[in-house]
Amino acid sequence: MIIITNQSPKRRNSILFLFLSAYLISLGGCNPKTTSEYRKITVTEYRDKLKAGWLGQIAGVSWGGPTEFRWKDAIIPEENMPQWAPEMINEAFGQDDIYVEMTFLRTLEEHGLDASIRQMGIDFANSEYPLWCANDAGRKNLRAGIAPPDCSNPAFTKCPNDIDYQIESDFSGLIAPGMPAIPIELGEKFGRLMNYSDGMYAGQFIGGMYTEAFFEDDLFKIIDAGLSCIPEGCQYAEMIRDVVAWYKTNPDDWEATWQLCQKKYREDPEYQKCSNGGIDVKINGAYILIGLLYGKKDLDQTIIISTRCGQDSDCNPSNAAGILFTTLGASKLPPRYTEKLDQETVFSHTTYNFPKLIDVCEKLAREYIVREGGRIEKDANGEEIFLIPIKKPIPSPLVFSWDPEPIANSRFTEEEMAKIKHKDFLNIQTALDNLFPGWTISNCGTDMNPGFIESFRGKQNVIMTHPLDKETPCVLTTTIDIPKSEKSLLKLLVSYHNKGDWDLIVRINGSEQKKITVGEETVGIGKDGWLEVTYDLTPFAGNNNVKIDLENKANGWAWEAGYWGEIKIEN
Repeated sequence: MIIITNQSPKRRNSILFLFLSAYLISLGGCNPKTTSEYRKITVTEYRDKLKAGWLGQIAGVSWGGPTEFRWKDAIIPEENMPQWAPEMINEAFGQDDIYVEMTFLRTLEEHGLDASIRQMGIDFANSEYPLWCANDAGRKNLRAGIAPPDCSNPAFTKCPNDIDYQIESDFSGLIAPGMPAIPIELGEKFGRLMNYSDGMYAGQFIGGMYTEAFFEDDLFKIIDAGLSCIPEGCQYAEMIRDVVAWYKTNPDDWEATWQLCQKKYREDPEYQKCSNGGIDVKINGAYILIGLLYGKKDLDQTIIISTRCGQDSDCNPSNAAGILFTTLGASKLPPRYTEKLDQETVFSHTTYNFPKLIDVCEKLAREYIVREGGRIEKDANGEEIFLIPIKKPIPSPLVFSWDPEPIANSRFTEEEMAKIKHKDFLNIQTALDNLFPGWTISNCGTDMNPGFIESFRGKQNVIMTHPLDKETPCVLTTTIDIPKSEKSLLKLLVSYHNKGDWDLIVRINGSEQKKITVGEETVGIGKDGWLEVTYDLTPFAGNNNVKIDLENKANGWAWEAGYWGEIKIEN
């Protein structure tokens, strides 16, 4: 309640008018439907630019394809750059750089805009195409029962900052003209199936640039629009600001900027944390920007420069060309990029040919516009127009792959696992609960398909584990109270793959107590390949909440699986 006293009637009326005006303005600002802040684009123009965005992706990946990862940390010599031919526009139907993102479109088409991240994970787990890097790691985790968001948490993958979601995020902007909040939202869902932190932010940045490219052809404004979609404190955002600044300092020598990127984003250890080298998202993202900026809106030069930067030299020109082509529209593209396009062939592992792809994107765009408070109207000539409310994007929270959030212990339910057709291995935690109650598992890698094994070396009901990577062991953990007046023993029965060995490490309250190599040399040919390991817990008698860790640690990187036949504590 507002109380106004000791004022003249005229003064009181003025003050009340001001308060009422402010109140009404605030109401309008809370509801996008009542504001005049809209962007407009005809459906015809939207479809034209949508087609161009996909054609740019296709052209970039087709042209750069023969060079992919053939030049690492090196500029591709000009004479080794392939020549474009119009027929090459049809060389991307089998490219994972294109068809993976169509899996995400299909999920939105079938399950709606508000499909849960768990449903998205189930659909991705059921994809049948081969994958690599972060995509492969994320899908293996999903098939293992590790549900989002844990499937991309660095506790479960060593690929959080790989390039994968950056490659396949174009769709998130193409179906969201002028709506940067959508690529952010979709990044937090689809992007978290395989990537984390900078790996996810990169896709949100790419998607954000596309949303602006429908209305803007100034590349700096497009880049700024993408930058507003990610946390300003992340290293990926720092890379964007660096490349733009280096371009403005030296706008005619892209190789000089390439060298600066190499020095900082490949050679400085601070920017290699949680990085897998040349597949890292920051250095490849820099090559997208170098192509966009130094190409100076020339379609060919944008692709050529982005390609010649090397590393993932088909994906990067695909992103760059997709954004640039969108600013023009298919009707303004040179015939060499459009005249030979096959309109009938279906993209591998999808139900979409090019016309169906455009139709499903338009369908989703219409749904997003309405959901976001926009409208679809017709002008005097009956042409449909998208009225899209202007909203400031709110970036995802800032996190770092080297200091990640705690794991969420997200696991698929039995009902959800029943929907996953392709299971790399059974839910190990469930098997542990059945065979060795009280023990939990963490950092289990997916190599060699670990999980429950009915029989191994004559032993029934075995758990097989595998280290997450060369440095990170798989860990079985329990916490117990050790009686004061009794002798307590930890007893294990362990084995190994006949082509390898591994290190068993026993830790008590974090301190290493025992280490033994489990392999042919230590186990020998006796006892059918099983090794009995006993550790005396009596020195810890009388202590409560004693934490015991059993590590399956790699001592090389070949056949490092650990096999557990018995884990028990005897008093």
